[in-house]
Amino acid sequence: MSAATDAQQLRAALELFDAGRYHDSHEVLDELWEATSGPDADFYKGLIQAAICLHHWTEGNLEGARKLYTGHRKFLAAYLPAHLGLDVAALLAEMQRALAPVLRAKSDARVPFDPAARPRVRYA
Repeated sequence: MSAATDAQQLRAALELFDAGRYHDSHEVLDELWEATSGPDADFYKGLIQAAICLHHWTEGNLEGARKLYTGHRKFLAAYLPAHLGLDVAALLAEMQRALAPVLRAKSDARVPFDPAARPRVRYA
């Protein structure tokens, strides 16, 4: 893929993420990740984990959301404060804010997903 095509795919994936279509966002990001070698691969992997983290939460799988919460932060931390036009710091803060109730909840608790309070993408 060319850099322009990668940028278009990333923008499309982030638009899907912003719209709350986390599984679809993951699919687009997965294509980017599989086609990428070098330093951007872990960036895409972190975004994939963020999308699937939220997808798990929307499906009521809090344990899956918790596991991927840790992973996405680990991968994206290397790209702070911004990378490829994405405000990584803002995304990590939004994810932390939104997922705080999930992280605090007991393992058998239900934490409903509130689409109005979902994380939003910001651009650098």
